[in-house]
Amino acid sequence: MDKMSKSHEDYLEAIVMLGGAVGSSVRSVDVANKLGVSKASVNKAIGLLKDKGLVEQPYYGDITLTEEGSRYGRTVLDRHRMLFFFFTQALGIPEDRADKEACLMEHAISDESFEKWRSYIASLGLE
Repeated sequence: MDKMSKSHEDYLEAIVMLGGAVGSSVRSVDVANKLGVSKASVNKAIGLLKDKGLVEQPYYGDITLTEEGSRYGRTVLDRHRMLFFFFTQALGIPEDRADKEACLMEHAISDESFEKWRSYIASLGLE
């Protein structure tokens, strides 16, 4: 799948973090609270994610990730966690700054570059 906007990746990541997976759902209001956005913003984003086949949501119902949406959301979350760990543990960056910067970088780095970085970190025994 092609790379999506930072905003849409954030929605998928938030759904995964809230426990949403294939077969389990989350409420729009919980996604709104997690991301600090309005419920209307969530509904608009979910509509676009539905069009891409990444989530399912019956009319005004709870949000469920499709297989592809779950895979994409987990990938974004894994990137965030790995970057956060590296920043805090290997570089000693304070957690609040590391979290913000990991969120920025998780969206910007290409899949190819991230995999090369992941392999390098693993070769150092830091993974």
